Amino acid sequence: MKPAPFQYVRASSIDDALAGLAGHGDDAKVLAGGQSLIALMNLRLVRPAVLVDINRLSDLAYIRQENGTLAIGALTRQSAVESSDVIARLCPLMAEAIRFVGHRPIRNRGTVGGNLAHADPTSELPAVAVALGATFVTRSQKGQRTIAADDFFVAPLSTTLASNELLTEVRIPVWPAGQGWAFMEVSPRAGDYALVGVAATLRAADGVCQSGRLVYSGVGPRPIRVAKAEQALVGCSSGEATFREVAEIAAGQVEPSSDFHATADYRRDLVRALTRRALMVALDRCQKGA
Repeated sequence: MKPAPFQYVRASSIDDALAGLAGHGDDAKVLAGGQSLIALMNLRLVRPAVLVDINRLSDLAYIRQENGTLAIGALTRQSAVESSDVIARLCPLMAEAIRFVGHRPIRNRGTVGGNLAHADPTSELPAVAVALGATFVTRSQKGQRTIAADDFFVAPLSTTLASNELLTEVRIPVWPAGQGWAFMEVSPRAGDYALVGVAATLRAADGVCQSGRLVYSGVGPRPIRVAKAEQALVGCSSGEATFREVAEIAAGQVEPSSDFHATADYRRDLVRALTRRALMVALDRCQKGA
């Protein structure tokens, strides 16, 4: 199928893009990589009256460290993140997860900001952003604001981003020394939407877990952070027995749905298995100095 008719606006600056969004409100959509939006438009599942193309806004494509924070411009291509030495060094969890996003041609076009703003609950980057404690910077003609990743995602394909706002930057705290990490997912085929994914971080010393984060994709309407499982890690011995107990807690806290691809019970089983495996990998990385 082909998309319904729409007006095309090519923004030449951030101010130009913001003016386009302000002038058309809910009738406008931002076109970045277009890997999700165009597919939905072709199926006529979304019918924007106006597309505001931001692909010429090169000042929104960057990866840099500043003031103890890793800053990623919203128009940064996913393949640029994948090949970035800065990301590998300062944000290894994202470096690992980005390889699960679609296929290489998709990552060559897809953008970090577009993936996050699309807010697909099965996607990898929203779960990673929550696990990392990321902050999103948005702009409108009224000014700028920041939104914590925990507060950004609302429901499938829905965020707290207003119709006149543009996501411009993702800010991530620089990776703490000695922190382990792992990203794992199960999908029908490589590059397919995941049935379940987990983004895990872990800090452990002298055989004791100090802190951790566990955030899941594919088990709810948005990335699901399981605080009860995280709390169960703290102060416990770092090892498989603890991780099995934590995995059981996580499986009991999520409420996945059943669909054509998998039952809810199967998704809970995946949460159990992936949680234990991810924590074991994260612990190994802790012990090796991350």
